[in-house]
Amino acid sequence: MSEIPVIEASGLSKGFVSYERPADRLKRGMFGIAARFTPHAAARHAAQRYAGAMSDVFWALQGVGFTVESGETVGIVGRNGSGKSTLLQIVCGTLAPTTGEIEVRGKVAALLELGSGFDSEYTGRENVYLNAQLYGLTRQQTDERYADIVAFADIGEFIDQPVKTYSSGMFVRLAFAVIAHVDADILVIDEALAVGDAFFNQKCFRFLHEFKKRGTILFVSHDTSTIKKLCSKVIWIDHGRVMAQGDPNEVCTAYLEDRYSAASAAVGIEGRQAFDRTLASHDERRDLINASSLRNDIQVHEFNYESSAFGSGGARIVDVALVDEKKRRLEWVVGGESVTLQVSVVAGEPLISPIVGFFLKNDRGQDLFGENTFSTFADRPVSCDENDTLCAEFSFVMPVLPVGNFFINVAVAEGTQYNHVQLHWVHDALPLQVHASRVQQTLVGIPMLRLGVSAAR
Repeated sequence: MSEIPVIEASGLSKGFVSYERPADRLKRGMFGIAARFTPHAAARHAAQRYAGAMSDVFWALQGVGFTVESGETVGIVGRNGSGKSTLLQIVCGTLAPTTGEIEVRGKVAALLELGSGFDSEYTGRENVYLNAQLYGLTRQQTDERYADIVAFADIGEFIDQPVKTYSSGMFVRLAFAVIAHVDADILVIDEALAVGDAFFNQKCFRFLHEFKKRGTILFVSHDTSTIKKLCSKVIWIDHGRVMAQGDPNEVCTAYLEDRYSAASAAVGIEGRQAFDRTLASHDERRDLINASSLRNDIQVHEFNYESSAFGSGGARIVDVALVDEKKRRLEWVVGGESVTLQVSVVAGEPLISPIVGFFLKNDRGQDLFGENTFSTFADRPVSCDENDTLCAEFSFVMPVLPVGNFFINVAVAEGTQYNHVQLHWVHDALPLQVHASRVQQTLVGIPMLRLGVSAAR
């Protein structure tokens, strides 16, 4: 590593101004100009106050400072809306800070939000040449690397289709392929790899591990396991401020503890204690595990109502959530805790024998476990009329899951277990993200009722 950092930032703040009325934007500009050219201090200050009173400022970043040495791989973690993407855009030069200074030494290639730098009307081939030119490559250099870019992206004949027809995964494939071949000194990647498939992600991470030997990486992800494996330093940002920076294990642990504490506070101490008491089978090692890095932290995302679905349309799934015993939605759970999966369905027609079920699957599409209401209510089905809301609840002990992404599929059908009509099936309705786990060699871990060992002579 060189003695001169490739990125130096000090006192970075970024404010976004909002206006109550469009006319206020023009007025603020006029009074701002008047404030700069008014000779009398009192009048100048009055103009500044009036200009500021017409708008509100949201501070996405406040007083952020850090350095990145040449050859470092720096991860950035934080909740949604914490300011991570704003910071990366300032590093890339697409946003200017409101206050503070930043200096970036070297050629930057960035993979930010999907579609950035692409013209939706152009084909993939045309966008390769457009992006390569933006990164400073000549036509001849792009010609020489084009075959390698296309091979890396591996999107087949779609390379000659307009990118407006691409899926999010195809966008990522082509965008990453370009930045991998433009001779960048610094790679900036903002969560975009999360939408790629497993095989392409492996290809990307193999490239990143090779790139680490010669370049610098700034990497944003919610997957702390990947952050810890890839990065040499981590910066944790919350509400636009740096909360901690340094060793990946220490910073990620502090970040996860804060997330878990926030989720517990939302439920309340009383609710969390009652939640703990509902454990049907208590793992006797649980207290030890929860106090260590072996704790199985599982982040629960919101119901993905835009996910792909199919069915005849006789009913519609309108909400899916993990809740506690008081029906409060959970944003964070720990493997071994009791949870309730709540599925809400609106009937589009009278239903005589509705069946509601779910499957938990991993990111490879393997179904790990599931259940439906038929076996319990076969002799006494819960019928409903058109526009009635049907609420199904499944209470179980959350297994210990390996690090990675998991999804809960939900469905509602009419009929019996073996002869039914699928009314609505929602893929990936409830995404789960596992940040830490002791499970490495198996698909799931089961909380133990008892575990003992003895020696005899």
